[in-house]
Amino acid sequence: MKAERRGDAAAYEWLLGDIAKLLRVLVRGRLSRLGMSAHETEDIVQEVLIGLHTMRHRWDADRAFMPWLHAIVRYKLTDAMRRRRREARYRYDLTLEEWSNVVEAPREDADRALIDLDRHLGGLSSGQRTVVQALTIEGASVRETAEKLQTSEGAVRVTLHRALQRLASVAGVAPPKPSKGKL
Repeated sequence: MKAERRGDAAAYEWLLGDIAKLLRVLVRGRLSRLGMSAHETEDIVQEVLIGLHTMRHRWDADRAFMPWLHAIVRYKLTDAMRRRRREARYRYDLTLEEWSNVVEAPREDADRALIDLDRHLGGLSSGQRTVVQALTIEGASVRETAEKLQTSEGAVRVTLHRALQRLASVAGVAPPKPSKGKL
């Protein structure tokens, strides 16, 4: 560490490598005694190394290095334990079968979704259906849709708004709030 103070980058890199090896053994042992899993070892080792690197200017060269390093390790382990306790209330131990049920792909297929879409669009007037299909399905702009239907852009927006209100009421959800921006 004294060589690092003199600007010897190679010595500092060597020091960090040796400290990392030592920390892996030390932290793994502490974690097992604290009831934490060993897979958290590398995270804590990296936190200690980052802490050492960012706080190296605070080390007093007239004092021993190892007690200073052990203080950083102690603080980082304490932080990890606190974080684990905070996160414990959000953790669930699920079996592989339970996880597969959580992430299971939806059973509906694309054909079923298209049938539902056609059914809902069928409940709209022909003008509303044309506007919704042009804007949302085909991806046309309001201007393009207005030109195609030979009407104004405002009329297209009003028709779309009314169509969305109708679809929302059929679906049982709150209608979309009007936006002040352009479509």
